[in-house]
Amino acid sequence: MSGTGKKRLILPLALLLSVILAGLGLYYYINHLLTTPFELENIEVDDKAALKLNALEQISKKNGITDWKLKASTATLLKDQNKAVLKDVDIIFYTKENTQVHLTADQGELNTKTHDMTFSKHIIIRHQHYTLRSETLHYAKKPHIIRSDSRVKVDDEHSVLEADSMEIMLNQDRIILEGNVEGQFSENTQVSNML
Repeated sequence: MSGTGKKRLILPLALLLSVILAGLGLYYYINHLLTTPFELENIEVDDKAALKLNALEQISKKNGITDWKLKASTATLLKDQNKAVLKDVDIIFYTKENTQVHLTADQGELNTKTHDMTFSKHIIIRHQHYTLRSETLHYAKKPHIIRSDSRVKVDDEHSVLEADSMEIMLNQDRIILEGNVEGQFSENTQVSNML
């Protein structure tokens, strides 16, 4: 065999040998990664949770009509309790006249069977030009009512009302304030149905 023939044969054999060695090396490296025990650190296990979601969006309808649209940054579904614990709640309720009542809260709980809800911490409800604040609220799906048994404050640009308890009857477009109701009104205030 001549010198140029040997060179032509050596180059492909060297490339083939390099590919085989690289393949074997890759095979052993991947095999090592797959067989080496993997340690997880700083894992928190919630033994009460059946499922934890990083985001939740849910729409509730009755007879094809939307009652509410719910968003939460996290939702933890609890085992054997039919309950979802919500964080950073943002919900829009719809009245009989299809106007929107917007509620935000730091925390909430949703009964996954009845769709009743409880909200707590920094609750703000906005409807038209009214703003309502409270520390706890409850929503009953069947009668479509939001109520609070804790102190509430309702204000607009002209007046402020405070009461010991409150009900918003979404199907009747009305709000009822009860127990030690106090108010401050300006001359421009027109007292009417708030919803």
